[in-house]
Amino acid sequence: MDESSSCSISGCDKLQYRKGYCQAHYRRLLRHGDPLAGGTFEGDPLRFINEVAMLHTSDECLSWPFSKGRNGYGQIRIDGKTATASRYVCELAHGAPPTPKHEAAHSCGKGHLGCISPGHLDWKTKTENQADRLVHGTLMRGERHGQAKLTENDVRDILALKGNVTQSKMAKRFGVTRQTISYIQCGKRRAWPTDGPSTLRSQSEPVE
Repeated sequence: MDESSSCSISGCDKLQYRKGYCQAHYRRLLRHGDPLAGGTFEGDPLRFINEVAMLHTSDECLSWPFSKGRNGYGQIRIDGKTATASRYVCELAHGAPPTPKHEAAHSCGKGHLGCISPGHLDWKTKTENQADRLVHGTLMRGERHGQAKLTENDVRDILALKGNVTQSKMAKRFGVTRQTISYIQCGKRRAWPTDGPSTLRSQSEPVE
């Protein structure tokens, strides 16, 4: 085995076993004629987290090479239940969340692309995580929404003023309804309205 090189499959940092592949991908090649065919071997996701993710110190993102949800976030089975891979890695790297409602936030803004790099993860409240998504441009909201009335800078101001200025005063200042201010500050899963509650549109977002 060549211990100086990693597997030639993108995103797999396991050591080469034969023909440029790690043992798992080489077994897939023998069984299916394709190192990426045949699904995931039992135990591979956890081994990837323990042997690859937890040793990943690069500033680059580390992509989850296994199952992902419709939102792009990696998924893993833990004790018979499906969990978000990045949240599991965040707990291993930084300990349990301060509260059950805290989210595993990505400083790289690429959780939806499957990043599980421990250095990119941290526990944040939903409001803090929503603000990060605005900065990263990963929410289909604000200036990215064709009928938006508020800009992303407006939303940052609204989040920053939470608790210091009443929602009614902010609504008057920004020219929207008080309910709109409430939706933004509470991180409701809705697209930003243009004129009030009657124009709210459902928007599916990732959990973290």
